[in-house]
Amino acid sequence: MKTLNSLFLLPILVGFLLISCKSQSQTFPFILPKEKPNQPLSTSMQRNYDNYMAPRPEDNELYTQFKYTQLKGLDYSNHDGTITRRDPSKVIFENGKYYVWYTHRQTPTPPKGAKMANDTIPSADWDLSEIWYATSTDGFTWKEQGVAIPRPPKPNLGHRSVATADILKWKGKFYMYYQGFSEASGTRGDDCPVLASYADSPDGPWTAVNKIIIPNGPKDTWDQYSIHDPYPLVYKDKIYLYYKSDFDGNPDLIRMQGLATADNPLGPFTKNPLNPVLTSGHETTLFPFEEGIAALTIKDGNEHKTIQFAKDGINFEIASIVELMPTAAGPYIPDAFTNTKDGRGITWGISHFINYTTWSENHAILVRFDCDLSLDIDDPEMKKHHVYHRPDVYLSQGLSEKQRERILKENNKAKN
Repeated sequence: MKTLNSLFLLPILVGFLLISCKSQSQTFPFILPKEKPNQPLSTSMQRNYDNYMAPRPEDNELYTQFKYTQLKGLDYSNHDGTITRRDPSKVIFENGKYYVWYTHRQTPTPPKGAKMANDTIPSADWDLSEIWYATSTDGFTWKEQGVAIPRPPKPNLGHRSVATADILKWKGKFYMYYQGFSEASGTRGDDCPVLASYADSPDGPWTAVNKIIIPNGPKDTWDQYSIHDPYPLVYKDKIYLYYKSDFDGNPDLIRMQGLATADNPLGPFTKNPLNPVLTSGHETTLFPFEEGIAALTIKDGNEHKTIQFAKDGINFEIASIVELMPTAAGPYIPDAFTNTKDGRGITWGISHFINYTTWSENHAILVRFDCDLSLDIDDPEMKKHHVYHRPDVYLSQGLSEKQRERILKENNKAKN
């Protein structure tokens, strides 16, 4: 009888052991696999393997922390708001030194808004500005060289302000793209076209083209009013010029990024039919990476504070989520204009801090940022997972009076 019972129970015992082993084999391992394991995974775990370049941030070539350093050599008139430097271009290396161009405003007063603006009083931080440039041998100490692109006389486009420049080197010549304002910013909005100048040397002299390079879109399209932040790269034997536009305005404007391509620096440019190609980002910063293009999506939109990547330069996907991203970043990209199919990434650049003191003395300053978004270095300090903030950073983000009043009313209502 015992033998029969044992024979009867044996299949049940074997089945139980198989189920138990199978259950244990499906448990996620203690050591995080570098490759996606062949087992059922939660949606979040699948995303960790499918959406990013590595399951651990420190192994992700497009993940980094950002470090900041104040620049030496630039004067800001004791930060009284009369001098601003903002929106730097890409940094390039020519003639044994680094070059950067930027929006420069020097006015008798800080910005006063569109209603108080006149021929000498600026409406906004970039109003009544010109494009200046500086050079450096180490990227930390800069010598300001003066104006590169002045405001043209009336009635030429840009006679009110020229701002937000970026640089292209193409077949031995240099091309500067920038925004040209013909009225004070804020009069109707922040509307302006993209203009261009060219030179044989990064030191100039620059010759203005005096025509619109990227036209606004037709009525009722996303870029009908503004084409901002022109940002050129050389990719797939063409000039890929990325730009930002703001639209909707219900209740606030939304910013997204578009792309226009050309065979000639002065056009004609053809806008990509899939525009906008990036749904987020206030400024426009991209660089060649591996076979494609990587983008810093800075502020604004559902995917702000992310680094994204597109194998074709058009269809971007999130590659990492980052902290303290540089505002208006102008990186040093050695292969920005080489038509590379093996982009090496970036390690540093210039960005800006706005409202450096108070809004009544509103101005921006240029700073250096460093990072590890490069295939050629490995800096573990740049791959840490979080930044520690002092409590006063959080406490400075306090409730407004309107919010306090709402909470007080809710408390009183709850008591009754």
